[in-house]
Amino acid sequence: MLMTRRQSPSLFERRFPNSARPCRQMADLDRSQKIRVCVFTGTRADYGPMLPVIERLHSDPGIDLSIVASGGHLVPDQGLTVRSIEDDGFTVTDTIDMVLASDSPTGVAKSLGLAVIGMAESLRRIKPDILFVTGDRYEALAAAVAAVTAPITIAHFGGGQLTYGSMDERCRHALTKLSHLHFVFTPDDRSRVLRMGESPEDVQVVGAVGITRATVDRLLDRPSLESALGMHLARNLFLITYHAATVDSAQSVAVLGDLLAALDNFPDVQLVFTAPNVDHGSGAILHLIREYTEKNACRATLIPSLGQRRYLSMLTHSQVVIGNSSSGIVEAPELGTPTVNIGPRQDGRPRGPSIIDCRGGVVDITAAIARAQSMVIDRAASDEVLAAREREIDECVIRKLKTAYLRGSDAKIFYAGESQTQAVQG
Repeated sequence: MLMTRRQSPSLFERRFPNSARPCRQMADLDRSQKIRVCVFTGTRADYGPMLPVIERLHSDPGIDLSIVASGGHLVPDQGLTVRSIEDDGFTVTDTIDMVLASDSPTGVAKSLGLAVIGMAESLRRIKPDILFVTGDRYEALAAAVAAVTAPITIAHFGGGQLTYGSMDERCRHALTKLSHLHFVFTPDDRSRVLRMGESPEDVQVVGAVGITRATVDRLLDRPSLESALGMHLARNLFLITYHAATVDSAQSVAVLGDLLAALDNFPDVQLVFTAPNVDHGSGAILHLIREYTEKNACRATLIPSLGQRRYLSMLTHSQVVIGNSSSGIVEAPELGTPTVNIGPRQDGRPRGPSIIDCRGGVVDITAAIARAQSMVIDRAASDEVLAAREREIDECVIRKLKTAYLRGSDAKIFYAGESQTQAVQG
């Protein structure tokens, strides 16, 4: 295929005028092979919020979509959520079994290493033009590390956020520096990514695209959700998702003990727990939850994974969402459900008025839950906003990916402003 240079110089070309590189033209895209986009997902936490984007990629006639699933998707205790990807109508191109039995820091580090090796092999077979990674998990970091040496253009969704109470904070910022394209949630997130030396033309604010008009339209009503789960759902219902806080897993176990004791103060409420992510300390968390649900089987249930549609549906039918999951910070306010956020895991994320923060302690957690029960809130996202997000996916995300393909794989440079005379090549 004939490669020609664009008429308008790119940022790279302006900085390095003597370093010519080939660029694809729009005509090439129209007449040649599809753009090969590989989406990596290592957990339900990064797959669910990205589902609307994946659906758009899948339906675009100019894109050849591959999906690589790894991490918690392949763990039985997590519900083997790789099956939910297939249930959504997608083909899982490859799987990478990386999770070791140990959830110690050494075990997690070894799992990360296995993921890099496995992803390198997947990328060799798939040969994508663009790798799409999401969020802040170490599984996504492993995928990006494998792509760096390919070299493959890396697009990252969710950079620039802050979560001081988790190891994910460092993984997220590392992913930013490994990636070429950045799709962020807020202008503040964009500002942080720019301060890390990323080019403004490659950082796009797209908002919280995880919940769109189509997402809300597909939510299950209470009878349909009961039928899907094979269980009765009471009117008084709490949804609890609690993960290990990786910066202090021992403390997170202690705080979970406080939470479980506090839930005893609400004997007439049905409790639905989901399993924690695969992290350092998650084994102890899961053990305590299992013990509690077995002891309180008449009103407490552990469902390893609900999948995105059923989880969001359960969220809308719950009085309160409780725990330390980002879903309580991001999705719950969008759908009009109050949140009791416990501990430091989500420190740094912006808060809405429907979120009640609590550091721990039985008395304080009990009071926070009681306060949340009395709250009446409206859905934060209007129908107009939800519809606009679908347009954002098409006009910002998909178009930007196609532009990146046309541009080719730029060398990473540190952006220090238009006035700089030199750039540090990464």
